[in-house]
Amino acid sequence: MKITKALFIFGIYLVILCLIYYIHIQFFQVDVVFYSALIDVILAITFIFIIFSKIKFFSVFNIFEKIQLIVICLLAGYGIAISVPTVIDRSLSFYILEKIEQRGGGIQISRFEEVFTKEYAKEHRLVDVRLTEQQKSATVKIENECVKLTKRGEILVRFSQFFRKNFLPKQRLLMGQYTDDLTHPFRDDGSFYDYQCN
Repeated sequence: MKITKALFIFGIYLVILCLIYYIHIQFFQVDVVFYSALIDVILAITFIFIIFSKIKFFSVFNIFEKIQLIVICLLAGYGIAISVPTVIDRSLSFYILEKIEQRGGGIQISRFEEVFTKEYAKEHRLVDVRLTEQQKSATVKIENECVKLTKRGEILVRFSQFFRKNFLPKQRLLMGQYTDDLTHPFRDDGSFYDYQCN
């Protein structure tokens, strides 16, 4: 009985979440896709539990079970938010598939660097999107036409570099060869580039 009711509530939650997400993206401004999807998750949970707490249907659950339902809904919503709109919005893998389809089902492997440098960055407004997300996440700030790390950005960089060097695969398959290139992508210090801010 309780399991059936819990599954029913969860199903209604998913429907409400999809409706809220759809209304949000169609009629409201969105700063960052992932963050807005998380707001939709919280709105859907709030809506469901306000509605069901007002009717007897929800009274069969004790407080611990209600908390469990909330946590399950939160986790499922988070999983959906990060796995569907966020992945499709920013996934290079999806872009490659869509680009191959756009170009008639095949692209010469030797031309992929051109696709990324000449098409991907422009078509997806890559710089604009990523800088907007970083500013909204308070990891960078723009001052006098210069993009600078904030304290939060510096902490995240230290964490990501530590994780990359110590917890990413040392033998990763890249185009038929196993390598640790992606654990140290900045081996070349880039000192010959002159785009640093003065």
